[in-house]
Amino acid sequence: MVSREADRFAAAGLIRERRHGNLRLIRADTDTIIAKPLTDLLIVTFGPAAVLPPLLRPISGIDEAYIYGSWAARHANQPGPPPQDVDVLIVGSADEDELYDAARTAERTLGREVNITRISSTSWTSDTPDPFMASLRGKPLHPLIQKEDGP
Repeated sequence: MVSREADRFAAAGLIRERRHGNLRLIRADTDTIIAKPLTDLLIVTFGPAAVLPPLLRPISGIDEAYIYGSWAARHANQPGPPPQDVDVLIVGSADEDELYDAARTAERTLGREVNITRISSTSWTSDTPDPFMASLRGKPLHPLIQKEDGP
C-alpha cells in the first residue's frame, strides 16, 4: 500500500527516490514549483499555527502568544534548515503547569518538541534593555493569540 502511494508521488514529481540494494529511499522533492504551496497547506491545516491556538485559548492568563525561533523564521520565508522544534512565547500570567500540559499535547500531535517560555505583560511592554526581549523583537514572530484591541 505505501509502495503504491510512493509510486504515485514519484510519478507526480513530488518525491525523489533512489535505490540502495533492495531498499527504496524516498524524500520530498522540494525543488518543484508545488513544494512550497503544499508545505504551506500542511502548515496551515496541521502545523503549529493550527494546533496551538485551540490548546492555549482555554488557559486563563494568556494575554498574547507567539511562535518564535526557527519555525517563525521559516514561516516568514527566511532561509534555513527545517525547524526541529517549536518555540512559543506566552505573554501573561498563565499557570505554568497548564502551559506544560498544552505543550505536551501539541508535541504528540505535531511529532516535535514544543518549548514554551512565559513572560509577564510588564516585561513584554517594558523599554528596559533585556537581551532576550531585544532578540525576540528583532526576529519574526508568528501570532497565535493577540491582545484584544479594546471592547
